[in-house]
Amino acid sequence: MLKFGFRIVVLPVICCLLTRCGPMSMGSGNLGGPTVAARDAAIATEATGDFFYGRRYFVEKTRFWGYLRQSRQPWSRAKLVVMREDRKQTPDRMSENGPEDQRYAFDNNFEYRIRGHYTGREVYEPNSNQFLPEFMLTGYELLDQQPGWLFRPDDRYDSLRITMVPR
Repeated sequence: MLKFGFRIVVLPVICCLLTRCGPMSMGSGNLGGPTVAARDAAIATEATGDFFYGRRYFVEKTRFWGYLRQSRQPWSRAKLVVMREDRKQTPDRMSENGPEDQRYAFDNNFEYRIRGHYTGREVYEPNSNQFLPEFMLTGYELLDQQPGWLFRPDDRYDSLRITMVPR
């Protein structure tokens, strides 16, 4: 009888612990931000023109820049891009060893209005093992330093691995 009672108590505890070992993306995210309805409303009324909306996405040792999407398109349609800087350097083109607010990728998750065009080339980014579209940057304007989540409210940012992808 004691063994049976022990199983009744221990089994639920083990199940509870095992369910907490799931992916980090479950539950609430770590980026904060607006509700889904508020984000959708903002995108539906945003300015249009000859530019893209971009979100800087930094993962250590990678050289992609981040995600770009067209005006009034959801982030789920954004493309991860490599920036070509022949005409204009990205805003974070700084030393990788400087003070935290003055180094490469200081602007992770900042949102920009990006000017330029896709070159039509796909380039290999070896550290993420991906072929990504190349974008020729000609200008940018900072829009928001704390826009919150990118694809979903449960997005979890990890600087050591790619955790945020369109879904």
